[in-house]
Amino acid sequence: MALSYKARKRWSLVILLIAMPLYVVVAVNVVEMFERPSILLELFIYVGLGVLWVIPFKSIFKGVGQADPEGDDPR
Repeated sequence: MALSYKARKRWSLVILLIAMPLYVVVAVNVVEMFERPSILLELFIYVGLGVLWVIPFKSIFKGVGQADPEGDDPR
């Protein structure tokens, strides 16, 4: 079932304001559980985790910055 534009917009806000900060805290704690890797390896880990979180939510974020395709308001 496809989400409406309004639902995708609301879910994207929930993800960005609640889920992403929690994900950042978890990612930092997971990396800190191990002995500190070299700075380059740590950078690659954080970049990888930074890209990895958005993959499941790609369909929710797609087109959210555009105008509402179903709305009559041209804003």
